[in-house]
Amino acid sequence: MGENGQKILTQIQEKRERMIDSAKKYGYTSEYTIRCSEELDQLIYEYQQQKQNDKKQKKKIKFSLKLMITTCREKLIEARYQAHS
Repeated sequence: MGENGQKILTQIQEKRERMIDSAKKYGYTSEYTIRCSEELDQLIYEYQQQKQNDKKQKKKIKFSLKLMITTCREKLIEARYQAHS
């Protein structure tokens, strides 16, 4: 997980603690508690999006590496074949 993902996790934990404190102090239906809950939902959504982007990026890198390896292998086989011909 990247630095940005770790930052969002920290924000999620902090917001969760504020929401719980608010719920204990002011109740579950207070305006502040509800706002904290909505902001927490947004942070969780951002974290999930970040994770999806990380997975997509890793897939692109893996595909590029596989393509490079396959191409190099084909070129090596071709060079060997031409050397023996």
